[in-house]
Amino acid sequence: MGELYSTLPPARLSFRVMVQPAPNRFTLLEPEFLRKLDRLSLVARKLVTGKMRGERRSRKKGISVDFADYRAYVPRDDLRFVDWNIFGRLDRLFLKLYQEEEDLNVYLLIDISASMDFGEITKFDYARKLAAAFGYLALVNHDRLAVSAFHAEAGRSLDPIRSKNQVWKLFRFLEELECEGLTDLPTRCKDFVIRNPRRGIVILLSDFMDPSGYETALATLLGRRHEIFAIQILSPEEIDPGFRGHLRLFDSETGEEVEITLTESLRSVYRRKVAAYVDSLRSHCAARGIYHLTSRTDFEIEKLMLEYLRRVGFVR
Repeated sequence: MGELYSTLPPARLSFRVMVQPAPNRFTLLEPEFLRKLDRLSLVARKLVTGKMRGERRSRKKGISVDFADYRAYVPRDDLRFVDWNIFGRLDRLFLKLYQEEEDLNVYLLIDISASMDFGEITKFDYARKLAAAFGYLALVNHDRLAVSAFHAEAGRSLDPIRSKNQVWKLFRFLEELECEGLTDLPTRCKDFVIRNPRRGIVILLSDFMDPSGYETALATLLGRRHEIFAIQILSPEEIDPGFRGHLRLFDSETGEEVEITLTESLRSVYRRKVAAYVDSLRSHCAARGIYHLTSRTDFEIEKLMLEYLRRVGFVR
């Protein structure tokens, strides 16, 4: 099976394991799955504004074709929008208000640090497939999509694209990504909000196994009033490792080495700590109005998107 690589970051458990993966041909999404995604769209619960008119409705009142409400006339209002029928009945001036159509900004943030490159189906490949599915949903609904893939030292970005005929740019970008480097969610989320001041939906795909924690990163995104989807991706092997005996472990990002004897008792302690860590992230998100999902890499992405995410309100 090769050498096992792992680390336990300070104050929280992060069992990062990395074995040499068997060669395989990576593909993103099957055409039949894409056809099913054509019928879905992302859900924004909060007010998200954009400059171009698109296919989503904002709560901002403006001039369009769909009536929204009335308000009392004040001097210098445009008399073209006075409802003269109401004036004839009430002898008072009221303006018709309409609902504007606006575009939605969708941002995909993908953790490509070295710890993501683990599992029979790697967390990295699973994240790329999820990113492809979410990105495709955004583009078929004429939302503006931007993608950032990052590790501690650097990252890559896909400039905003819009419309289904540009989906090939998204897929090519995702296919060319590679895992490397350390994890640093707080710094990369800070860089992201500086470069992307416009509010929107932020879908953060990561294992969230960062020694510096996730709290600061999520607070940074919330500070810009983004709608946040925090999707934690874990492999079955790191949730419940099947390894036993005397093992030499290496941190997949720093190279730090440690030797342990993995007994059944120690595995039981480890499983409880992993579950506690996942629960802490879930509770943190729930208390702050952040969508949260933990998914194993052996859970079918098609079932995740078409059934589970619709049931919990990620998509409709």
